[in-house]
Amino acid sequence: MNQTNKTIHKVSMTGLFAAMSYVVFTFLQFKITLPGGDATSIHLGNAVCVLGALLLGGLYGGLGGAIGMTIGDLFDPVYIIYAPKTFVLKLCIGLITGLVAHRIGKINESNNSRHILKWTILAAAAGLLFNVIFDPVVGYFYKLLILGKPAADLALVYNVASTSINAVTSGIVSVLIYMPLRNALVRSGLFSRIS
Repeated sequence: MNQTNKTIHKVSMTGLFAAMSYVVFTFLQFKITLPGGDATSIHLGNAVCVLGALLLGGLYGGLGGAIGMTIGDLFDPVYIIYAPKTFVLKLCIGLITGLVAHRIGKINESNNSRHILKWTILAAAAGLLFNVIFDPVVGYFYKLLILGKPAADLALVYNVASTSINAVTSGIVSVLIYMPLRNALVRSGLFSRIS
């Protein structure tokens, strides 16, 4: 496959991951309404972002997750003001996951399943740990600028809790899906086309 075809393939796969991210984030979320009209949610959208980064690399996987969840924010009247923050943070999840998995762990160059599993777990943990730290912090200052201090203070505790739950569940789900999916793609000869 030449470079142009690889790029077209990765862009189309990014679109597929954006669609999956949107669907999982929008329709499979448990929304928690906070006092004052704000909300947070428990969802697996981050799992799709991590899975995309593991399969496609950090940039394309992160873009897929970022685009999908940002579109989900734009269509939800409660989350619409958070769309720019969502795009940046979800892209960073993908970039960090991809960096750890592909640049440091070199999971695409290995056939050792223990090595691949170890670096898949570390990559997912790194990307999602970034989100656990920075989503509440960035969200706090974002809400502080837009909604004012009382709303920012109130939402911070809920946001830390929901982000932590999302990180743990997304990490487990993304690794549990990636490992057998990778094996199936390798056996079918499609892994080299996707990664």
